[in-house]
Amino acid sequence: MDGLRRLRRAAPRVDRAVNLLLSIDVIDGPVLAILGTLSIALVIYLLLRGRDAEWFVTAGAAMLVGALVGCGLLWIVNVGGLLGGPADRGVWFWAPAGFAAIGLAVVNLWHARWWRVVVAVVAILVFTLTTFLGVNAVYGIGRTLAAFLHVSTASPVAIPSVVPTPGASTTPLYQRWKPPKDMPAHGTVGLVPGGIPNTASGFDARPAQIYLPPAALVADPPELPLVIMMMGQPGDPDASYIGDVLDDYQAQHDGLAPIALVVDQLGDPFTDPLCLNTERGQVETYVMTDVVGWARSHLNIQQGRDAWTVAGYSNGGACAAYFGSKHPDVFGNLLDVSGVEYPGAETSSIVLDQIFDGDQSAFDAVKPASIMRATGDYPDTVAVFTMGQYDEEFRPGYERLWPVAKAAGMRVTHKLIIGAGHGLEALDGGLDEGFRVLYPRLGLDAGE
Repeated sequence: MDGLRRLRRAAPRVDRAVNLLLSIDVIDGPVLAILGTLSIALVIYLLLRGRDAEWFVTAGAAMLVGALVGCGLLWIVNVGGLLGGPADRGVWFWAPAGFAAIGLAVVNLWHARWWRVVVAVVAILVFTLTTFLGVNAVYGIGRTLAAFLHVSTASPVAIPSVVPTPGASTTPLYQRWKPPKDMPAHGTVGLVPGGIPNTASGFDARPAQIYLPPAALVADPPELPLVIMMMGQPGDPDASYIGDVLDDYQAQHDGLAPIALVVDQLGDPFTDPLCLNTERGQVETYVMTDVVGWARSHLNIQQGRDAWTVAGYSNGGACAAYFGSKHPDVFGNLLDVSGVEYPGAETSSIVLDQIFDGDQSAFDAVKPASIMRATGDYPDTVAVFTMGQYDEEFRPGYERLWPVAKAAGMRVTHKLIIGAGHGLEALDGGLDEGFRVLYPRLGLDAGE
């Protein structure tokens, strides 16, 4: 019994230690620099095993084979769309370099003294971890060890009770809102307590996260606009990115910002259900019935379409364009940040064969551009499209899609995020531009 009590007392300390470890910054912190330095030192040690020409030829050949294996695996990952699209330029450095180092370590396992074998085994682990963290840093999205491992350390947040409003006001919220003195300085990000039930869809979504601005956390909160957002692939429903951007905005607007609900359109970070109802999952029903219904009944939000925004980044951007173009009765605003041109664009031949049984017309019909053209008139939809300046893979789709949205009657803003590729700079810059445009639309400031 005493031992059991000691284990129970120790459990909270273990949880705190694990959470502390998972919260380590693996991009801007010293972790990658330390691993990179250690990797270089190990390469030098392993390379200097022998001084004769035969050894250097063997080591060079092993590194060349390793680099080719790295390129081959990266090609397979690209074809399978496991990175949510073709690899960024930086990935083509990390994968060959990492596998070249692993190849060098492997040839050090044979005909070597035991301590060199031990060093080689340790080196393989170090090279592998360094390579994966290097690839992660190229995109800049998995900022912590938890995000890198697709593990959530977020805690549930208390959702304020819905406050009945006697009648909708035509006065913009920023003009009638007076923040109370005890309003917190910052919003909060966390898990939706209890999750969003998948009653209608049965879709096995990962837990949604929510950002609540300071105005939502006071005793008598106003009804706020809503953003439903989806992240990229591979990725997680992480509200910290949009939360950071909105927290900067609320600081300049008396605590006012939209409530942002970040939901999972993937189920598995390495599977793309295409935002549709298919054999891969009933994603459209999940978002448009389960999520929308839960938001309407559980959040203190404005109910009109002009206060609702569907947003997304990368894979989620394609979903946002799809839902925003198909369901303008629900979403009056669309924010597409570095979005894929249409769901399944990265593996279109596979999607055409596996999901649409080779029916090109059926595939074309669910593309956002086709829906926009078929609808033909969006008299009161605000759409913002952003793309990284150096995002060579997805930029052509962006250049094709926003003109179609404009021709269909959407009030379109489009912007290239200068200096950005397809990573964190594009995400932050796109969200910032999006809310610069949307804040007046949402009644949160006067606009320019």
